[in-house]
Amino acid sequence: MWKTHNKEVYGMKPYKIYSDDIDPVALDQFFSAMKQDFVVQGALMPDAHAGYSLPIGGVVATKDVIVPAWVGYDIGCGMCANKLNIKVSSLDEVRDIIFNEIYNLVPVGRNAHSNDYLFDNITTPSFRKDVKDVCDRVGESYEDAKAKLGTLGSGNHFIEIGADENNDVWIVVHSGSRHFGHSIASHYMKLASGTNKAKEGHYGFDVNSEDGKAYIHDMNVALEYALYNRKIMLYLVIDAIKMYLGYDVAFVNENDLINRNHNHAEERDGLWIHRKGATHAENGMMGVIPGNMRDGSYIVRGKGNPDSLYSSSHGAGRILGRRKAKEQLDVNIFELMMSGIVAKVDKNTLDESPMAYKDISKVMENQEDLVDIVVHIRPVINIKG
Repeated sequence: MWKTHNKEVYGMKPYKIYSDDIDPVALDQFFSAMKQDFVVQGALMPDAHAGYSLPIGGVVATKDVIVPAWVGYDIGCGMCANKLNIKVSSLDEVRDIIFNEIYNLVPVGRNAHSNDYLFDNITTPSFRKDVKDVCDRVGESYEDAKAKLGTLGSGNHFIEIGADENNDVWIVVHSGSRHFGHSIASHYMKLASGTNKAKEGHYGFDVNSEDGKAYIHDMNVALEYALYNRKIMLYLVIDAIKMYLGYDVAFVNENDLINRNHNHAEERDGLWIHRKGATHAENGMMGVIPGNMRDGSYIVRGKGNPDSLYSSSHGAGRILGRRKAKEQLDVNIFELMMSGIVAKVDKNTLDESPMAYKDISKVMENQEDLVDIVVHIRPVINIKG
């Protein structure tokens, strides 16, 4: 673990890096961000890897400036998890059936719902108005935003049904704000850079400017959209389970829902903390840190460490990009690694193989000062886009 303060280059700005295994491109991106005049403090999580502008796993605090590119395109992307009132053994005979039924109920990839029922009947009138106003402002299709609510997307987004150490069943969902959030990010990245494209770089707004206030408002609408999106999928998964178990299935306590997003900016103590692929981890705050398709997810409790800007990792972190993973990894080994888990395991999901990610156990060791592990959930069903 590194703890580095470079007075000569970074002008007395404190930062901390929670791993000695960060690729050079990610380090360069982080240090480039730290050189900005408006930056006050930074941290790099143990799952960090190269992104654009700011590395995935980067956390940066600024004074009076908000940087859309440091939040990224999938505003509000994050995790939801809750425990069900059933044991994993009850799924033994119906895993494959439930797996297929989830794909019937939850659109994945670029697919969307065929009507607006979920959007119109689950969201509030004020939220629907906010989404309409934001769509008009950033040039997004309101119809698309409505149809995409309650959909998974692709990439590393997933739905998992898994079991903890007591064989209790959990549902874990990882997804974000879909194209709605992407359109917001693109619109404000163009404005911030003063160009006609979403230009990479450290371009920000004064938080008191009209553009700064508008971005903060629209970002918060996207955060709410992403939460609705995950909640809807949780209940669609419960519907899929109920359909085949033949008895009532529910959360042990709906109020125990854990929701932590890992792409956002928030004000704290007069600073704007940007988290791009990093999880909020205040003292006592519950969170979810996923590993990979085989190793499942960790339910954690934050320790509120100021050195990390009250943050933890958002996952294991990639060691191979998607293209390289598909070129270099062996699908047969992937299939062996996923034995016993019902999932899409083929050349199309090879880029999500456990071999494409860092060792999640090592990542968790590197952040013992940031979170405590409460529960380890091992997957029995995995849904990918």
